Parts: sequence; C-alpha cells; structure tokens
Amino acid sequence: MAADSSINAPASTIPISVLLADDHDILRQGLKLLLGTQQDIKVVGEACTGIEAIEVTMQLKPDIVVMDISMAQMDGLEACRRIRNQLPTTQVLILTMHESEEYFLQALRVGAAGYLVKKAAPADLCAAVRTVAQGGAFLYPGLAKALIRAYVSTAHHDQPVAPQQPGSGKNPALAHTLNVLTPREMEVLKLVAEGRTNQEIADQLVLSIKTVQAHRANVMEKLELHDITHLVRFAIRYGLITSDL
Repeated sequence: MAADSSINAPASTIPISVLLADDHDILRQGLKLLLGTQQDIKVVGEACTGIEAIEVTMQLKPDIVVMDISMAQMDGLEACRRIRNQLPTTQVLILTMHESEEYFLQALRVGAAGYLVKKAAPADLCAAVRTVAQGGAFLYPGLAKALIRAYVSTAHHDQPVAPQQPGSGKNPALAHTLNVLTPREMEVLKLVAEGRTNQEIADQLVLSIKTVQAHRANVMEKLELHDITHLVRFAIRYGLITSDL
C-alpha cells in the first residue's frame, strides 16, 4: 500500500497519535506503513482484538483509534462504546469492510467520529484521521444520506418545525442564528449535510481541503453543533436540505 508523503499533510509540531485495532496482521502493517509516511501522524500502538484495543487505549491514550468492526473477543462497536465512555478525549474512526447503513448508524450511536470502508483511497484515510483529530466527523461518501433517512424516519417523535427558507423573515430566530455564518460557511453547511466529503466540497467550491475543514469547524462552533448527527438534524429540521432521498 503505497502513499505520497505529501497527502494533504498540514504543518504540525505535535503528530496525531494513532492506535490501530484490526485482527489482520497484514492489514495493520499496511496501515502502519501508510500512516508512517505522514509527518503529522504517528502510529503509537496496535491491537488485534476488541478487548486488547480497550486495554492498549487506556495505557497509551492515543488521539485516535482506527478500529475494525469484526474482531475476536469483542467487536469494534462495543469496544468503541467502552473507549468513548472511559476515555472521551480519544476519538474512534471505524475502518471496516461493511458498507451497510445498519453498521454505520450503530457506529454513530456508540460514539464513533468517523466511518470509512477499507476500499477507500489511502488519501481518504489520512484525511479522515486529520478531520477526526480536529474535532470533525468523517463519513464515507453517501453515508450521510443514510443518516438523513434515519432522522426522517424518527422525526415524528420530535416537535415538528416547518421548514423555512433562510432569510425569508418567516422564522426570525433561525434567520438570526444563520446570520452568524458567512455565505461560504452556509454553502459548506449544506454540502456537509448532503453527505459530501471534504474533497468533494473542495472541488465544487474550488477551495483547498484545509480551507473546507476550517469552514466546517467554524460552522459547528458557531451553531453549537457537536457532531455530524446534530448538523444533519439541524439542516433537515430547518429546511436547509431536502429529506427526499
């Protein structure tokens, strides 16, 4: 698994510490070689079972655990839940062969900050590690649509809010809330909620990935949205994107 050492690597004095948890030795070694080419990322440990992943995480306290789902003794989803409960400063990025919406939604429920499939490009993994390390969420393309569908299917349990067009004057509170965003941040908000990756957003808006990540972080902070789930709920609830998928 070869990778260019310049894959969108930002300047950083403190590398992102990563623990690799996967039951396949060859895959772990390949991931270690890939991430080892990045100056801002450092693999500090490995685990081959869910229980071992928890134990090593508690010892090393890495910034990120790159976690498979299918592992012996304890699956990656349960290991993720326990790690997030015991060590909330460590984020979990699920890296799996499973593309099903069921696994994806379960991963979000147990606290994963990212979900990537193993057929993704090496650059996607590096981007995912950086995005999660910066407090963002990284979803494999198209999976945000699954999140939208899941929200819409349970929306009847919430107080309904009629969709409003931003700035229409029909929802002053929403208009005031969105006024804190720049026009570019509004564009990024909509595209993130639609399930676009940072690379896709960068290509569409003719921006660098680093700039997209900065806009995304600003949106989350200004709107007090803590993860991608809240962002999508916000966007659907106020009619910023369509829920007809």
